[in-house]
Amino acid sequence: MKNFILPKIAVTFIMLLSYALMPAPACSQSPDVRIDLNNNNGYINGLSAAINMVHAGDGSKRIFVAEQGGTVKVYQQNDRTNPTIFLNMNSNGQIIGSGGERGLLSIAFHPNYAVNGFLYVYYTNVAGNLVLARYTAATPSGNTVPISSRVQILEIPHPGQSNHNGGELHFGYDDGYLYLSTGDGGGSNDPNGNSQNTASLLGKLLRIDVDVPAGSPLPYEVPADNPITGSLVYARGLRNPFRWSFDRESHDIWIGDVGQNNREEIDHLSAADLKGANFGWRCFEGEIATPTIPNRDGCPTQASTVAPVYTYPTGTARGRSVIGGVVYRGASSPLMYGYYIGMDNSSGQIHKMRPGLTPEAYQTSPITGITDIAEDEDGEIYAVTGSTIYRIYTESPLPVKLMSFSGAPGNEGVKLTWQTTTEEDSKLFEIEHSVDAITFETVGKVPSQNSITGGSYQFSHATKEAGIHYYRLKMIDTDDTFEHSRIIAVDTGPDGLAANFIRPSLITNRIMNLVLDEPFESVELIGTGGQVMLREEITGKTGAINIPFSSIASGIYLVRLSDHDRVVQQKVLVME
Repeated sequence: MKNFILPKIAVTFIMLLSYALMPAPACSQSPDVRIDLNNNNGYINGLSAAINMVHAGDGSKRIFVAEQGGTVKVYQQNDRTNPTIFLNMNSNGQIIGSGGERGLLSIAFHPNYAVNGFLYVYYTNVAGNLVLARYTAATPSGNTVPISSRVQILEIPHPGQSNHNGGELHFGYDDGYLYLSTGDGGGSNDPNGNSQNTASLLGKLLRIDVDVPAGSPLPYEVPADNPITGSLVYARGLRNPFRWSFDRESHDIWIGDVGQNNREEIDHLSAADLKGANFGWRCFEGEIATPTIPNRDGCPTQASTVAPVYTYPTGTARGRSVIGGVVYRGASSPLMYGYYIGMDNSSGQIHKMRPGLTPEAYQTSPITGITDIAEDEDGEIYAVTGSTIYRIYTESPLPVKLMSFSGAPGNEGVKLTWQTTTEEDSKLFEIEHSVDAITFETVGKVPSQNSITGGSYQFSHATKEAGIHYYRLKMIDTDDTFEHSRIIAVDTGPDGLAANFIRPSLITNRIMNLVLDEPFESVELIGTGGQVMLREEITGKTGAINIPFSSIASGIYLVRLSDHDRVVQQKVLVME
């Protein structure tokens, strides 16, 4: 393990701890994945051949968008409409060969970018070859990269064809090495046999150590534990792995490998199983033996190759170019948490699945031309097209629509109220309380009215503790699926809640002064022997209420507020 990734491991641990506190997805069926066509949350329009979106992992929450022609734009956390040109790779002469599948294909920030300012780019040059290069930001927190900082790390010859360039860079979470996917070199059926040839860097997943000591003869080294001594090849048998990702929680790899005539495929492996893996191309296309190769000389057995976790027919309504996705680890769509979400470039269809489960059915989407499925620093995910970036999200499938939820200090503690606009097959609301907004416990339950027109609810948490109290609703359906509401905060002040509703509690003028923030049916003055000295109907009354009484002996009495399902009591001292 390399020393520079230790800070990232610490950050990852904190992230995993926060994920552990999240509820597991509650629905038994796959989530209904949505594409935000309104861009209500400020996501991005007006791009030119956008190809890839990433974040820097530096806490800035900036978004960086790579455009195929060689420009990288940066958008600030609170401004997704006014980009700055972060890098123009062609500003000092044409180095990008673009058009079709060529151009700037991917960018990646070094895990220690906040310190060293290193940005890595993968592109095709004017000769059509594949190039990996590094740039260095003027300052990591700034928004410009000097064109003069370019250092070429690797150039891979790409003979003849303009397609099948592969295309994505990622740093490994566990080892800090740079991983790069390359295509097989183009043409039908991998005519040069690159994918299975371990001497070729085409049709591979490469693993590269870019942190070399000063003065090294090359700007990279081959990691000592790569499966082939002295080779950057880490896995083989890929056709055109244009988009792929590491799961930020499990560190598993997910690869979308574009098919030829028969199958689009999605591959999934743990980090431990990736080393030396053979994904089967050109001998196997998806789960079938490739039917159009002239011979199978030198082909591995199917049992020795990685079986895809999902395939679909190429060139049908299902699509023709799989776009590898990411596993959702954000917080805004908890029903999607842990699901892999990918798409198809031509059909726009959405692929969704969870590890270890039968792959879910696809669903259609309203957009096509997807070039990337991206995630931001918070783990929220997006669909990138040439001109627009769309937010991907889920809405709750539960048949409870919550319109409002609020709380305030009251006579009985903290009074919570909420209202729904529709309910169907709704069973129960559980009220959950926390003093730190992290660890919650159930403090009460309220049955659902299960009304198609919604309902109004209230609950009082009997607490007198001072400070800020946090509450959320757990809305439970009849089949025990559930969703949490947003969290609200109620401040009971530095002294906590005053329990007294008779103010003052020393009565010297034969008048009880009540202060009620909610109505009760009656108020009673009760002697020490249990006898009712006074009873007054107060149905519907709130605020300040003055109740006179006739002469009674001095002493301690109990004042009792009653309603059909609750009783609140307070002791008072009467002095004649």
